[in-house]
Amino acid sequence: MKSADDHREILLAGSGGQGLILAAILLAEAAILEDKHVVQTQSYGIATRGGLSTAELIIDSREILFQQVERPDVVLALTDEALQRYANWAKRGVSILYDTTLTERRPDPPCFGYPFTKIASELGNERSVNLLAIGLLAARTGVVQIESLQAAIRNRWGKRSEANERMVEAGARL
Repeated sequence: MKSADDHREILLAGSGGQGLILAAILLAEAAILEDKHVVQTQSYGIATRGGLSTAELIIDSREILFQQVERPDVVLALTDEALQRYANWAKRGVSILYDTTLTERRPDPPCFGYPFTKIASELGNERSVNLLAIGLLAARTGVVQIESLQAAIRNRWGKRSEANERMVEAGARL
């Protein structure tokens, strides 16, 4: 019998150009390194840079039969538009992690705000906000181990991966 902890559904949303699709791919690759089954889908508007961009992941220890997110376990929203679009999930008990640098604060749990863009900028690379955010997401949810996420980053960038790995670590420390 499959336990509820085996099956995880994740929704990442923000603006085109924030690297959310890459973030979802890295989470998927980390899950694969942990011998998990993964489905990753993505959607973005015609005006890719600046338009709404979403990526969905399903991670499970068993075969995934239905390949669409039905009820996410967590939503990561990096823009106000994304937060507004998916805020209703919070009313159903879904945790929403959002960027307080680009959105208005929401005092109501299960919405948890972090200044992702501000911190990434202070750490020297605002364009790595996606890595900072998935570092926190992985640490909070346990969907993948931080070490697996860093291994996926090393597999992608090789010797140039150190700064990206540090950004994931910084996110995990949040």
